[in-house]
Amino acid sequence: MEILLKVLLVIFSIALIAIVLLQKGKSAGLAGAISGGAEHLFGKTKARGMDLILQRVTVVVAACFMILAILVAVFSK
Repeated sequence: MEILLKVLLVIFSIALIAIVLLQKGKSAGLAGAISGGAEHLFGKTKARGMDLILQRVTVVVAACFMILAILVAVFSK
């Protein structure tokens, strides 16, 4: 059981890295880094199409990754 969970954790971590790298950058340079977070936080920019799908898949994969990490920690004791 522990080995299966560890293998799934590695698969989800690779998937999470790949999905994040597929996403388009939200800011450009230092000016975008300062104001880009505020725009994203208050919803001025909305994701559409493939960006929206990647954003939702990222949330699901990240949640699964965190749950698996907790399960591996619990079962490894």
